Amino acid sequence: MSGLLGVRLLLLWGCACLWLPGRAQGALVLSRDHEATQETRGAARSLQKRSTNDASVEVHSVMVDCTVTSRFAHTVMTSKALNKANASQEIFFEVELPKTAFITNFSMEIEGQVYVGEVKEKEKAKKQYEKAVSSGQTAGLVKASGRKMEKFSVSVNIAANSSVTFILTHEELLQRKMGNYEILTRIKPKTVVQEFQIVTNIFEPQGIAFVDAHATFLSNELLPLVEKTVTDKKAHISFSPTMEQQRKCPGCDGTIIDGDFVIKYDVHRATTFGDIQVVNGYFVHFFAPPDLHRVPKNVVFVIDRSGSMSGTKMSQTRQAMLKILKDLHEEDYFALIQFDHNINSWKDSLTKATKENVAEAMIYVERIRDSGGTDINGAVLRGVNMLVKDRQEKRLLERSTDMIILLTDGNPNSGESDPQRIQENVRSAIGGNMSLYCLGFGNDVDYSLLDVMSTQNKGLARRIFEASDATLQLQGFYDEVSSPLLLEVDLRYPENAVDFLTTNHFSQLFNGSEIVVAGRLTDNDLDNFMVDVFGQGFEEDFKVQGQASAVDWNVMYPDEEYIFGDFTERLWAYMSIQQLLEKSKSGAPDEKVNATAKALEMSLQYGFVTPLTSMVVTKPETEDGTQSPLIADKLTEEQRQQAERMGHRYVSPAVHHYHRAQAPPTYFVDGDPHFMIELPDKDDALCFNINDKPGTIFTLVRDPESGILVNGQIIGDKKTPPDGKINTYFWRFGIVHQTLGVRLEVSTQEISVFQDSKWVKLLWSDTSSLKGPNVDLLVTKDRSLLVTLKDSVKFVIVLHKVWEKHPYHRDYLGFYTLDSHLLSPSVHGLLGQFYPGIEFEVSDLRPGEVPEKPDATMYVKGQELNVTRGWQRDFRRDVKNGENVPCWFIHSNGTGLIDGDASDYIVSGLFKTV
Repeated sequence: MSGLLGVRLLLLWGCACLWLPGRAQGALVLSRDHEATQETRGAARSLQKRSTNDASVEVHSVMVDCTVTSRFAHTVMTSKALNKANASQEIFFEVELPKTAFITNFSMEIEGQVYVGEVKEKEKAKKQYEKAVSSGQTAGLVKASGRKMEKFSVSVNIAANSSVTFILTHEELLQRKMGNYEILTRIKPKTVVQEFQIVTNIFEPQGIAFVDAHATFLSNELLPLVEKTVTDKKAHISFSPTMEQQRKCPGCDGTIIDGDFVIKYDVHRATTFGDIQVVNGYFVHFFAPPDLHRVPKNVVFVIDRSGSMSGTKMSQTRQAMLKILKDLHEEDYFALIQFDHNINSWKDSLTKATKENVAEAMIYVERIRDSGGTDINGAVLRGVNMLVKDRQEKRLLERSTDMIILLTDGNPNSGESDPQRIQENVRSAIGGNMSLYCLGFGNDVDYSLLDVMSTQNKGLARRIFEASDATLQLQGFYDEVSSPLLLEVDLRYPENAVDFLTTNHFSQLFNGSEIVVAGRLTDNDLDNFMVDVFGQGFEEDFKVQGQASAVDWNVMYPDEEYIFGDFTERLWAYMSIQQLLEKSKSGAPDEKVNATAKALEMSLQYGFVTPLTSMVVTKPETEDGTQSPLIADKLTEEQRQQAERMGHRYVSPAVHHYHRAQAPPTYFVDGDPHFMIELPDKDDALCFNINDKPGTIFTLVRDPESGILVNGQIIGDKKTPPDGKINTYFWRFGIVHQTLGVRLEVSTQEISVFQDSKWVKLLWSDTSSLKGPNVDLLVTKDRSLLVTLKDSVKFVIVLHKVWEKHPYHRDYLGFYTLDSHLLSPSVHGLLGQFYPGIEFEVSDLRPGEVPEKPDATMYVKGQELNVTRGWQRDFRRDVKNGENVPCWFIHSNGTGLIDGDASDYIVSGLFKTV
């Protein structure tokens, strides 16, 4: 995207978001060639001239309208913008939508002319796209955006005093996980909007059990604006703040609305055979019977300990396994296998999950260390053989389920390394008698191998993202599959009454999930539509029978003129396509061909943008008479992984920073001491140092409204180095939340928290956690501490251990702020003052003292500063080496950037404000 030239209005929400990027007033902004190669690593960004007409683009409205009918969500996002300038301008439209959704429509209305998208076979659409690219034109693409979302973007040139309306529609079947359905709307307006509204209507004939609505950005002032009306079978949720209510501060264009708007709900389940909806000749059957006992499980954990798992991955895996082991039920059996190029088992057979055995296993897990290659084939087969042998020797409960959970981060490079042979070996050994769940850690894993291997063996694959919450991702996946309720579930319907059934046999039904089957009726005679459900339960077989009946929607919802009347047919088509796409990856060769052809046919028939189709929109002619198409694609998980891999490995740090542009701002201090303000919305960062004598205590964060205070004390080198410059670092932090009664002291030696009228100490030398009523602490051994204050901000403190015999340096700490938007606008401090945002301009790029570090002029807070392009290190992902982040360095203790002088932030004690 080179479009930081000219006016660039991004109507982006994710469901949606509207913004004028880089709202810095003035003629100059930073731009970057995003195709830069490694050779440009040290180069500074170029400065480009920019139009000053941002204010002449008026964002009139952002509307999100979601209708959920029996779990099937139909979402329409509409945005309107007006070009008030006397010249044409380019307007960008970006949308983030759930990756499980299919785009079904996109249109633009410009000066009364409507441009509508058409779904085509991907290969045919690709030819149009390549033609556009070869002629130097731009084409819209769908790109991965985080774990759950995909970003779709397009730009269009709008004449003077003209408006454009964008409309995008997508559909998806909501999946029940952990006892609820979730509707996620990502909201990033970036500026206040005249008419802003999110409306969700939920229609559930089973009856609605509960509805919760929350957002990451909701303050006490905005909370009452979330209107929720719930009756027995309908829920209405709306959020519509005025322009004044959206403002971050009186009179400014910045908006407080930035984050995820989430609705969670569940339905009543009165009958054991489930609920059947019949509409217009299609039916859907939802099955999640209440009050079932869990079935004991026999689980083999197969853990990759190869060299690529070193550091954070291995630490997070150990943390997750310790928690998972604690959550095993006593009637479960389990085994532990760790592997690199060698394979080691904790014991030769599965072990009953008694407290004593679990405690012994936890000691074993804590000793797992990384080294060597990756023999996935041998490790999984070891687990299979262990389960087969224990079954043959009748060591396991007859009514129990067998599963293997594989965690790996790499490609098979030891033992059998051919993916197809590994898949065939595993499928042959398992023989349909157990489930294989594959967790792929990071970007280097062969996800396609894991996906096919798990699909072929009654399981599923899941990506685990390299991030600070990887431990929680692992635990979350385990929680989903840890409580099977029924095994080998069959849902049967009269053979002469239905056809085109989706999958109706399921290996397991897990607690908190739901089985869904859809199909077409051969006639509408529901008098003989009997449904039988069979399964294996905890102590006996599960058998229920029920009579299907059609619901008269007009009677049930008499006041609704239109409720997405063909939802059962589209739900059936959505499920059928998803299942055909799975078969196209994991079936026999002829099955793959047939499944692909049928999935393509249905995608075109129902207008779904799937991995086999693309949506093509021909944009209006430009001034030179050319046209360029917009191409909307659907990404596979492998394509998402490849995009992330490219973003993290093959681009310069400057471009890498761009790939994180949708992340929230980050504020931290780490080093000697380097203060850093990362601003993803500006695709840039600011940094400065504070130099003072060792022992000085500074206020980093102070929020008088919430009662939060963070002070830090610096320490110097052991003695003066040969260059005569003594470096200083933070070695001790004091954290106070007066309202919650929390007091915490963190030093390089230990962590002390005041709880229940006494001080409790935690050591850096142990991985541990402490949960209190108002604060949670999570210690990663010798690495980091996560501090979570109840309903408020999170802090991460990173421990840097220096060689004990180093002649000069000492251990020190880094301090990182998460969720800073949850603090009040009155927050201040050396870091806190930047939480509400900072506006600046940079111009006049010129050579500096060091060739690769040019100087420039920065305009900030009414002052003109000389700044230097440099690098600082972010240690959140890599505690040992850190990650280079480019930033504009402000000299002289941040003078001109920070309010007042650095000495204004000095206090007399670790828990004092003066």
